[in-house]
Amino acid sequence: MVNLEWYRTFKAIYRCGTLTGAAESLFISQPGVSLHLSSLENYVGYKLFDRTGRKMIPTERGKILFNVVSQGLEILEEAENNFKRSTEKHTPTISIGMCFETFQITLEQYISSLPFNVIIRFGDYHEMLDNLDKGILDLIVTPQKGNMPNIEYQEFSSETIVLVGGKNTDDVSFDQLIKAKNYSEAEEWLNQQKWYGTTGDMEHLFRFWQLNFGHTPDFRPNYIVPNLNSIVRCLSSGTGLAVIPDFLCDKAIENGQVKMLWEGHNKLVNTLYFACRKKTSYAEELEMIKDLFKKEMG
Repeated sequence: MVNLEWYRTFKAIYRCGTLTGAAESLFISQPGVSLHLSSLENYVGYKLFDRTGRKMIPTERGKILFNVVSQGLEILEEAENNFKRSTEKHTPTISIGMCFETFQITLEQYISSLPFNVIIRFGDYHEMLDNLDKGILDLIVTPQKGNMPNIEYQEFSSETIVLVGGKNTDDVSFDQLIKAKNYSEAEEWLNQQKWYGTTGDMEHLFRFWQLNFGHTPDFRPNYIVPNLNSIVRCLSSGTGLAVIPDFLCDKAIENGQVKMLWEGHNKLVNTLYFACRKKTSYAEELEMIKDLFKKEMG
């Protein structure tokens, strides 16, 4: 049996006259609309629309198919609406993408109190943006912006990438070199230290080094740990250095567990954005999530 979503998409294209309009009315991405249409055309064996610029003009066979299925779809939609009114309120499920450390610092403590279901996904920012555009995710927290027309960005905070050290790190000579603006010898001191890094992301270290010393570091970390929060915990028990976002170590610095060594003579600051689709059925739930992030990071 053919997928009924293909018919619903076909009807939306027929009524709206464009793929973009159909995507907005169905709250799905334009690539998803195109996929449904091509699948239906392959199934029935003929073209349903002629594409003229951005306009979708139904073919004669498309008109015939619309006349055949439109009444049946309306009956199904009416039955669905009646069913919704006669049952308990549906509990929405919100899918959110972010880095693991951001989740631990911000949203983790509030998960059990949220009045809706939540799915948290971690991954590469480009991959998460693609999943957001496809409707797999509803919201992502990202320092990077893409160029998908269906996605809007809202700036809400920033992070400064800083050099930190373990509480027992002897940084007196390094501090003197920095005050004297002797950056070449300061770099040599840094090269002689023990470093922490993570398995999946060395971008912070590379960008910090490039910005302050004009090239990428010529060493690799001595200790590779699962994530940035692991680095903070390791540093709090001894010596060593790492380059990480400031919001991940603010409390540890305040408590004396980790030392702030240097923000760099050229600060590396990332703007943080909420990214979501321009059309969503979960505006109220997403605003609740955004408020929690602003509370913790704003």
